[in-house]
Parts: sequence; structure tokens; C-alpha cells
Amino acid sequence: MRHGDGEVRLRQVCLWGSMGKVGDKPLSGSRARLDRIVESSLFQNTITALIVANAITLGVDTLPDLPTHVRAALKAFDVFVIGVFTIEIFMKLYAWRLDFFRSGWNLFDFFVVGVSLVPGTQALQVLRSLRVLRVLRLLHVIPMMRRIVEALFTALPGMGAILAVLAVLIYAGSVMATTLYGGSSNEEVQLLFGDLSSSAFTLFQVMTMDGWRNEVVQKVMDDGHPYAWVFFLSFIFLASFAVLNLFIALIVEALQAEQGAQAEEQMEHIEDEIDDVQKVLQAQNSEILKLISELKSEIAELRSESVSKG
Repeated sequence: MRHGDGEVRLRQVCLWGSMGKVGDKPLSGSRARLDRIVESSLFQNTITALIVANAITLGVDTLPDLPTHVRAALKAFDVFVIGVFTIEIFMKLYAWRLDFFRSGWNLFDFFVVGVSLVPGTQALQVLRSLRVLRVLRLLHVIPMMRRIVEALFTALPGMGAILAVLAVLIYAGSVMATTLYGGSSNEEVQLLFGDLSSSAFTLFQVMTMDGWRNEVVQKVMDDGHPYAWVFFLSFIFLASFAVLNLFIALIVEALQAEQGAQAEEQMEHIEDEIDDVQKVLQAQNSEILKLISELKSEIAELRSESVSKG
């Protein structure tokens, strides 16, 4: 190997190390270009702006006595937005192929856009009314909203357990209320606590604190149960305040777990990038050391040749 060839190869290795892409192997051709487009901040910000604007226009379109030209403009903008969303879906399908359907958010977008494409016939008017679901795309376009929704889905099993506890409390309270107040001769109290189902419905109303004092508790107290407020306040404390705090604690815990998982994922991604950089640097070092060794051998040969000639 010539000395000049060694310098050229050394420059090529250093240049490749400074400009080469580290990380997963990207898609090739047009799929790679579309992937870069749909993942770019400009594209995502444009989609977000269209979702917000479309949400506003959908609300304005419900106003009565709109001028004809305004309603026509709103309809034209709605068609434009549907077209953009449809193009976005096709771009993602082409770039990601079957990987598109591995994300629940992508499936939601696919459903929302599909509903928007349903013709506006009278028979399908219910489906057409679902076009407002396009506004819900903000839930995953905006990162903070997406984290909250994902945390809520993560908390669903725990919420099921809390609802089971609440159901037990309502059942036990219904049995007690029916036993205590179900035998009243007062028709209003009889309607509230005459049987188990009526008592359960009434206690659910008390739990929501919707007119619980005048429509429920006061009627029972006027019927000859002056200390009924003790039972109802105890039920409100257990069913409303305690269970509500359990829901809040569960959601907060789910949010913290989601943030921890996201931070851990980011750390793993950073560690992978560091490992890839180290592998690249090790490969470069081995190549450079090899080139230096070859250059040293060439220099030794040149020196020996010059000494023999001298």
C-alpha cells in the first residue's frame, strides 16, 4: 500500500465517523422520505392547527341563522380538512405499512377519518354526527394530553376494583335504608326507599349530592326519623369523599408510573445511542490503528530502502 493511499483511507474513516448516522437503520427510498415528513414537527404542528380550527368550525356550524355564504365556507373548509386527514393516513400507511396498525392511536385516527368519509345521508346521520370525534385527535397529538389518557387507561383495572367497593357500599346502604325507612306510610319516602332498587337509586343520588338534603334527607327526617342525617352523612363520607380520594390517588399513581416509564424509556434510548457511538468509535479506532501500523511499516521500508541506497 502506498503512503498516499493510507492518508486517503484515514481521511475517509474520520469523515464517515463524523457524518454517519448512529441508531436504527432507516427506511429506504420514498418510505423514508414520507416517514421524515410525517414525523417532522412542522407536519405535526400543521395537523394540530387544523384539528383546532376544525373544532371551532364544527361548533360555529351548529349556530342557527348563519348566512348562506358562511355555511358554504365552513362546509368547504370541512371537506379540505377531511382531505388533509385522509392524505395523512395514506402517507402513514405507505411509510409504516402494517406497523401502522400496531398503535391504538393510529387505529383511533383511522376510525375517525373513516367516519368522516361516510356520506351525509339521513340513514347515516348518526355516524356523520361522530365527525366531532376529530377533535379528540388532540388527545394524542399534544404530548401532555396523550400521557394523561394513557395513564387513565393504565388505571382502568384499579378503577374496576374501586367501583366494586363502591357497589358493595351502595348495596349495603340500600339494605339498611330499606330496612329503616322502607316501611313508612309516607308515599314520598316509600318511593325513595320502598324496595331495594329504589333505595339503591336514591343512595346513588345522595352520593352525587344532587338535591340530597331537600329531596331525600329532609323528607325522611320529617317522616319521624330526626337522626336520619347521621346515616346519610356517613354514607356520603364513605361513598363520595373516600372513594373519590381513592380515584384521585389511583390516577395520580398512574400518572407518576407513566412519567417514570417514559423517563426510563428515554434513558434506555440514550444508553443505546451511547453504545452505538462507542461501537462506531471502537471500529474507527481499530481502523485508524491498522492504518497507523501500515504507515509505520511503509516508513520503515522507505528508511531501509534509503539506507541501502546510501
